[in-house]
Amino acid sequence: MDTDQRFLFALVVVSGVVSLLVVRPFLQFVVGSVLVAYVLYPVNQRLEPYLGARVAPLVVMTGAVVVVFAPVAYITVVLFRDLRELSRGESGLETGEIEETIAEETGREIDVTASASTIGEELTDILFGDIAALVSFGLRLSIGFALVLFVVYYLVRDGDRLVGWVIDVAPMADSVCGRLFRQIDATTRGVVVGHLFVAVLQGVVGGVGLFLAGIPNAVFWTFVMTVLALLPLIGASLVWAPAAGYLFVVGDTRPAIALFLYGLVVVSLVDNYARPIVIDREAEINPAVILVGVFGGTYAIGMTGLFVGPIVLAVFVATVEAFDDEYGDTPVVSDPQGGGVGPSEAAAGESEDRSEASGSAVASDSGTDGDSETA
Repeated sequence: MDTDQRFLFALVVVSGVVSLLVVRPFLQFVVGSVLVAYVLYPVNQRLEPYLGARVAPLVVMTGAVVVVFAPVAYITVVLFRDLRELSRGESGLETGEIEETIAEETGREIDVTASASTIGEELTDILFGDIAALVSFGLRLSIGFALVLFVVYYLVRDGDRLVGWVIDVAPMADSVCGRLFRQIDATTRGVVVGHLFVAVLQGVVGGVGLFLAGIPNAVFWTFVMTVLALLPLIGASLVWAPAAGYLFVVGDTRPAIALFLYGLVVVSLVDNYARPIVIDREAEINPAVILVGVFGGTYAIGMTGLFVGPIVLAVFVATVEAFDDEYGDTPVVSDPQGGGVGPSEAAAGESEDRSEASGSAVASDSGTDGDSETA
């Protein structure tokens, strides 16, 4: 490596570090944009022949905003309304039955209504009380949302060109890089689409149980369960298990037992079987790796880590497998003068040997033909 190459390499490293520092404040939004664009890209490819390269991404993004933010807005509005009602002592729960059950079981009298009202006031103050923090959060969220819209639009429109550019500049053979991208594509599709599909399916199945058991605000808790179902193994149980406990406390023993068994068998069955079928078969990832990736990614970068964590671990595995398949089984040919000959030198030597052997065979055939004609 000469001086020019060293300087250029150092410049690439420095500019890469500076670029990371620039993107870091909005890293979560950028990563989320990549995931959203990945999900929307196939839809855009189908609409593009009919709507054009510029209009199709706008239509796809508008539909995605409605599908994603309508449930989020509904959950936020209902949560704020319920907290206000809870702070005024209007919880909608059968607090009298709960107080009687607690008194019978423990011998202590607890004012559940006052306790619930206090909890509601504290939660309201934490979530909506600090106006300055709320405005700051809203401003940052607005900037991040605008950034997501721009990044998703251009990724959906020019995603294939970006992948082609990465393959061209990557210091690997195009065949190796293409194969690695195919493995990453299968892994990402399995994790992202599989997580979303299983979460929605599990939320709907759990919501049916809540509605049949008579849980108040079953629609709201169905949305909450769908979001929590993104966490493998324990997500949906954070809703149906307390709901069953509530029914048991208020004296509805049969619905409580029915809901508990329904959640333990039916809802958990979706998580234990549908998730491995959809995700593991497509991405070929062990469920333990998915679970570690989900919690580790969430701890590292926030909500988008639910998807990014398993993808990062899966990409690492795919990279190691691609390296092993391409270079791991290539023998090293010994050099008579000492040392070894690498894969490319060995292939070149074999090519030369075949050429020499072919030339000798041609010469031998020519000599044989000449001798036969002389005779």
